[in-house]
Amino acid sequence: MSTNFKYMHQYILVFTIIISISCTNDRNEKLEVDFADTVVTMQDSSESKPKVVYIAIASMTSPKETFVYYSDLINYISDKVGHTIYIKQKKTYDEVNKLLENAEVDFAFICSGAFVDEYKKGKIKLLVAPEINQKNTYHAYIITQKDSKIDEFEDFENKSFAFTDPLSNTGRLFPHKKLAEINTNEQTFFLKTVYTYGHDISIQMVNRGIIDGASVHGLIFDYLALHYPERVENINILEKSEEFGIPPVVVPVSLNSECFKKYQNVFLNLHNDSVGKSILKKLNIDKFVIVNDSIYTGVFRLKEYIENVK
Repeated sequence: MSTNFKYMHQYILVFTIIISISCTNDRNEKLEVDFADTVVTMQDSSESKPKVVYIAIASMTSPKETFVYYSDLINYISDKVGHTIYIKQKKTYDEVNKLLENAEVDFAFICSGAFVDEYKKGKIKLLVAPEINQKNTYHAYIITQKDSKIDEFEDFENKSFAFTDPLSNTGRLFPHKKLAEINTNEQTFFLKTVYTYGHDISIQMVNRGIIDGASVHGLIFDYLALHYPERVENINILEKSEEFGIPPVVVPVSLNSECFKKYQNVFLNLHNDSVGKSILKKLNIDKFVIVNDSIYTGVFRLKEYIENVK
């Protein structure tokens, strides 16, 4: 594991260098915070259990944070299914979708925006989704610094703004809806934009005053506010979106029914033993549940609205 942490520290260093450069960019130049693709961790290398399970995690947070959040959960799942597990972490949501399309992973944690993209193609199936505070919905938060003198979204005109990923629901689709509602677009409205590929990074940039505003995953913001309040101490939440279906766990349509039921059963029973319950508590998750695709209707409609505006 020490090698993995070494690489993760290198990613953070790269991020720091890129951010320092970003402050000098001209109007409307788009930046991308570049994290290398990773195969992060392996559980259980026993020769008596040669089968390997590959899973993917969309980088809703930076590589280091993603590993911290998911390592205990993946260890638990590995023990329950009795097989080695490798995590494939990709820079973009689209790259994770490609892994699912090509059946290169058994299951994946993806964002709602990426889900509707792939689900419409008939390439994936819902496995489970987390339930948090007895709900399987979440919000986008539009954020800025407390002393920014920005009181509403329209005040971001000629300011800098962070998006998360081109397929992100909270990190791109929702702020694009806000732009459409005032008859403008990101190229003409903002002074400059940046794609961070991690909601925690967007939050960090606003908290430090590196960027004027961002649209972020509300549950990630709430997690940081609870566990690391210093990371959001300078932030004001300007607006919360309507409720959207929570980011799910999905599988390729080609996954056989035996594996599907095995993985689903592990997730559904996490909260029924002390170890699983402890892991869920750290993640602020009540339990995993089976959900219907109807909870993502709002995301489907938002994506269609943005596409029609274009």
